[in-house]
Amino acid sequence: MNAYEKLANAIVLRAVEDYRDALKRLHRFPNDRDSRIAKAEVERFFRSDWFLTLTSLDPELLIEKLTSEVSA
Repeated sequence: MNAYEKLANAIVLRAVEDYRDALKRLHRFPNDRDSRIAKAEVERFFRSDWFLTLTSLDPELLIEKLTSEVSA
């Protein structure tokens, strides 16, 4: 794996961690404004052309999996 692939993976993994954190906070505190904003920002990233440049993951499937993971 070259340096660019490592960087791309790190960016995507950071977004996944941020999304999980936002979902967990929203699960405990549904009216948390900062968590709603963070969730929306990461979802926008997941659905962006930039995300599709970094990875071949299906953004909608990723969002679905992460949401069900936190809801369980």
